[in-house]
Amino acid sequence: MPAADLAKLVFLAAIWGGSFIFLRVAAPEFGPVLTAALRNSLAGISLMAFATLTGVRMDWRKNLKPYALVGLFACVIPFSCFSFAALYLPAAHSAVLNATGPLFGAAFSVIWLDERLTMLKLFGLLLGIVGVGILVGAGTLPITAATLLAFGACLAAASCYALSSIIVKKTGQPGGIHPIAMATGSLAIGGVIMSPSIPFALPPAMPSLPAFGCMVAISLLSSGLAQALFIPLIVKVGPTRAMSVSFLIPLFSMLWAFLFLHESVGPSTLFGGLIVLASMAMVLSASRHESLSPER
Repeated sequence: MPAADLAKLVFLAAIWGGSFIFLRVAAPEFGPVLTAALRNSLAGISLMAFATLTGVRMDWRKNLKPYALVGLFACVIPFSCFSFAALYLPAAHSAVLNATGPLFGAAFSVIWLDERLTMLKLFGLLLGIVGVGILVGAGTLPITAATLLAFGACLAAASCYALSSIIVKKTGQPGGIHPIAMATGSLAIGGVIMSPSIPFALPPAMPSLPAFGCMVAISLLSSGLAQALFIPLIVKVGPTRAMSVSFLIPLFSMLWAFLFLHESVGPSTLFGGLIVLASMAMVLSASRHESLSPER
């Protein structure tokens, strides 16, 4: 993978790691439904402005179906699920469950993209899950109905992200939809899908300034900018390699929590971080060897 693409993956991990902290502040005050709806809408509006200024053709009539599919599976469902989970799970735990995305992505790629799930790739993916589990200390939360629902919501979101990456890959081939158009259209349609829920999801009290700040940050930075960077990467390097960014997200989530929330970093964090980095390198190496294989 070119160094520039790898740098983009690390940058994406950094801003997505922050998104779970933003959600922990915004979702309790705005409510999960309004948080997801505003995140979709603000990100969609910002990318619409960017697409207009840069002359990206949207072709709404032709591309409405893929925009709606990606908007549903990459925006509406995951944003809603993670907003709900933020009410009950620490940010790092949501980031851990989000890291199952590449495992779903690898499985879906085998089904729909005819990619081979080699033993090296499978071992790397499983090692990544182990690493992020060590990173935050699996099993530290009490098991209640609410936490089980939150865990399930995060897994549903991760699988939807993986499914949306398959749709992006299949529609973003040469001659297909422009990646920026896909990012813009999916977020804009996601905002339209969720807009009818806004009048019924208004919070009982005015959210605080920090909550508003986190809402703007997660919409413009963790959603708008992130989608504009991530969708072209999916088209270029493939879903499995692009989604390996999920392994780094918990690492950054812990780092931001340490820097801004003064949470401690123990030996398990450092050890888990090393395993995460090793697993990401393994997945990237397996995908690279597979792409160079003459049998593909």
